[in-house]
This record gives sequence, C-alpha cells and structure tokens, in this order.
Amino acid sequence: MMSAREFDVAIVGGGLVGAALAFGMRELGPRLAVLDEGDVAHRASHGNFGLIWVQGKGLRLAPYGSWTQHSARAWPLLATMLRELTGTDVALRQGGGLHLCLTPDELERRAQHFVELFGQDGFERYEVEFLDRAGVARRLPAVGADVAGGTWCALDGDCNPLRLLSALHDAVGREGVVRIAGAAVDRIEPENGAFLLHRGRSVMRAGRVVLAAGLGNARLAPMVGLVAPVVPNQGQVIVLERVQPFLPFPLETIRQTDEGTVLLGDAQADRGLDEATDPAVLAAIAQRALRALPALRDARVSRAWAALRVMSPDGFPIYGQSRTHPGAYVVTCHSGVTLAAAHALTLAPAIRDGALPAMVAPFSSERFDVRAAA
Repeated sequence: MMSAREFDVAIVGGGLVGAALAFGMRELGPRLAVLDEGDVAHRASHGNFGLIWVQGKGLRLAPYGSWTQHSARAWPLLATMLRELTGTDVALRQGGGLHLCLTPDELERRAQHFVELFGQDGFERYEVEFLDRAGVARRLPAVGADVAGGTWCALDGDCNPLRLLSALHDAVGREGVVRIAGAAVDRIEPENGAFLLHRGRSVMRAGRVVLAAGLGNARLAPMVGLVAPVVPNQGQVIVLERVQPFLPFPLETIRQTDEGTVLLGDAQADRGLDEATDPAVLAAIAQRALRALPALRDARVSRAWAALRVMSPDGFPIYGQSRTHPGAYVVTCHSGVTLAAAHALTLAPAIRDGALPAMVAPFSSERFDVRAAA
C-alpha cells in the first residue's frame, strides 16, 4: 500500500455543514483536512435559500427549538468573525422574519401549530407575534389582499449563503487547513484507533473522521459503526431580476437578497436524486408569491433551479459519535445556514476536543438504530 498522508482530523464534505465545522476547528491548521467532492456532488448548498429561521421549529422534538435559537443568537458573532478574518460581509440581516398565511384556515392551523409547539415539555419558548391582516400590512404595506395574517419572530433573518460558504472556505484556508477538492471518499477503514480514507488509488489517514457529506453520509456512516438514514428532498427556487429594495426582512418563502434579486421558494418533494425543475411546481410557487406580494408581477424571471435537501426520517439533525469506532462522528442536517453558527462555534470545538456537547444528545444517530433502541 502507498504511504498515506496523515491528519489529526478529516472532515468528509466541504459544503455548508463541513465548512462550518472546519471553521470551528481551524486552529488545527494543516493537521485538519477537508475532503470536498465539489460541484459534482448533490450539494444542498447549491440551492440554499439563505434563511436563518427559528419560528415554528421543534414540534415533536422540543430540543430542536433550543438548538435553532442557540444558533440564531450566535449568528452575529459568526458574521463578525468572518468579516474580520476574511473581509467578507455575508450580508446578515437579523431584524426579524414573517410567515404569511393566505387564508383564515391557514392562520388557524398556524396558531394551532404554536399551541402544540409551546405546549411540549421542556420547550424553550421565544417571542412570536401573531398578526391579523392589518398587523401584517403595518409591517409590509405591499402585502396582497388575499393575506389573512401571519406570525413574526425577531430571531429570524437571512444572509447571502454563497458568500457564507466562500468566507468559511477562505477563513480555514488562511489557517493552513488542507482542502482537497474533487475528493470523493470510496471507503473508510478503521485501523488501530484511526481511520484510512480511500479515494480511488490514494489513501489518507486521520486520527478522527467527521462525516459531513450530506446525502453521502447514508453510505459512509455504516463503515464506522454509525447510521445516517438520510434521503433527498427536492426544493425549487425561482429567481427574479434585480429590483429596487422593497423587502426589508425575509418572508419564509420570499426574500430579497442584498444584491436586489428576489427569491421565491416553497416546495418539498420526494423525487430521488432528480434535480430537474418542474414547471407545475414553479407555477404554484409563483402564484402563491403573487397573492402575497402582487407587485412582483412586474418583475421578470431570471432563472430557476432545483436542489436536494438532506432529510432524516423525522426531519431533525443527526449528530453522533461511533460507539464501536470512537473518533468517528456524523453530522447532518437540512438547515445548513440556520445552524452554521452552532456548528462552527459550539459543535466543532467539542468534536475537536473529543466529545459531543450535551445539548445535541437528543439528535443522536442511535434513535434510528433499532438494535440500540431495543
């Protein structure tokens, strides 16, 4: 066997999750490697909407509400650190966000959702303002006549996800972290308390390995005694041309970027690895957006795309350390922007030091392991 390059830690995956983890371990410098398959991968980062979103999250797993709040509150620090380290402004806006309900029935269902959410044992409550149509119009005068009301949460916001990914890569590169592009890991072989990562004809050795490979985690996790039963969930986004600033805060399905373009996104579908757009889905997204903000009818469509979320069976993150091969970790979620600050500033340093933080214990990968749960 050819000699293997050696690292203290190898992160498999260079998208938003892997890059945030690398940022949090950047002090390892050249002892840390990030294996990034690149744009040939089914990268969720390609289609990220850019929201930092708290409201409504955590039903059926109350600790997820706390975890998203923890990350949202840490986001200003992450944005400041990235700007100071790289000079990149990730365009963080965190003055609140609005969820619109177009009918009285939708508004009633929204209210019931929060009754159930806040009624969970141990749920960490946060402020949510329930708005009727007049309340929405006071915050958003351009709102359409069809809107029945909505909910507002001051913790919500957005950022530029492309700048975020670029800044994370830039920051870790400045510390000497080794980023290996085009590196698809074929096999991981535990060996004497460490791990051999095989990539075609090359091999590298790492004392610890962190699986942040998105959909690829489903294949890689069992190689190190973990489970990550993630599947693709397709989302679709319409991009409108640049227009004068008119939307000072994000809606859950409509946001204006710092560059002036308007993004519309409101779709979830189980279509395997299909990343093709569906005209019927795009039409439904556009029609709902026009009911919410009729002035958008004058904006031209620039492009549209579909991308694949990384979805666990219950929709919540998976964080785990292998019992059979200590030093192997799995990290996966479908909210790579919202959780970027928690991943970078809380989870990564804990993994670097050899243990997962207690607050992520409810997201253990063992909840999907029938044998462990028995």
